[in-house]
Amino acid sequence: MSLIAVLALDGVPGHQLTTPGLVFGAAARHHPWVDYDLRICTAPDFESTGGPAPFRIETPWGLEGLEDADTVLLPGCAAFRDEPAPAVADALRAAAARGCRIGAVGNGTFVLASTGLLDGRRAATSRRHTEELARLHPRVEVDPDGAVVADGPFHSAAGVLGGLELCLRLVTLDHGESVVIETERQAFLQLHAPADDPTGDVAASSTHSDGSFSETIRWMEANLHHPLTLAEIAEHTGLEVRTLTRRFRTETGLSPLQYLLRARIQLAQRLLERTDDPIERIAARTGLGTPANLRHHFHRSTGTTPGIYRNAFRSLAASFTGTTRDDTDHP
Repeated sequence: MSLIAVLALDGVPGHQLTTPGLVFGAAARHHPWVDYDLRICTAPDFESTGGPAPFRIETPWGLEGLEDADTVLLPGCAAFRDEPAPAVADALRAAAARGCRIGAVGNGTFVLASTGLLDGRRAATSRRHTEELARLHPRVEVDPDGAVVADGPFHSAAGVLGGLELCLRLVTLDHGESVVIETERQAFLQLHAPADDPTGDVAASSTHSDGSFSETIRWMEANLHHPLTLAEIAEHTGLEVRTLTRRFRTETGLSPLQYLLRARIQLAQRLLERTDDPIERIAARTGLGTPANLRHHFHRSTGTTPGIYRNAFRSLAASFTGTTRDDTDHP
């Protein structure tokens, strides 16, 4: 399990505080071997999130919640130009000293820079604050593009949708490209699609596993283009078919063949979203065989056709990119 502590300073943008849960939750929910524990910690002077709709939070964790974290995330705050409280700076320095990974979002980079931890390192902040960051902290090499920047254990980003890109980058580092692709899709759809949208999650029920089938699941997902049978899956695990089915269902909530079909539909969704492959090629790449078979299973799982799904997703994506602003400290 990877423990992620999000440090909330007073006036943190609400979307920056909630997005880590959206991303890391999606990663764990759709990949049984991924295990994140997210902890919201508040600084001693925390009162509420920032505007335009501030809200209060209650959490049992203060700065002590950073002490055993594997990753500390530092969103923005209202008084980002001020020196952080000594206790906050000390907690961040202590986390860095024990090798903790630290990520800063938007103007949270100012707070991290104030500790001296970014001296001599590259970092990013929101585009409208890049010149100010460079002026206030001349020892920091500021990336003017506002992209996600990694320098050693320190990661920083402009703050689009509360550090969505930064959180996805951390998932990539932890679990690889295949996990982050599905995580990004699920997070995107949760942000933009209504609950009854047929372009939503193909697997509404989450799966859980203690990890005993993790290797088998990876093998299945790497071989979706092959016509895998239940007997072949059982042979890979070294179990009898009946035993495999019982244990697999207990751990994931699905039979092996149900899980295989779900993975194939999810791959079809990714290919529809990210490529211009024709239906014939997608059917072959997913192991569903024929376009008719792909359409049949896709419609049963999502309530729509591959063509409509592709158009709907791209329409959502166009809408999203069209509303993204350079001022990335705000939604």
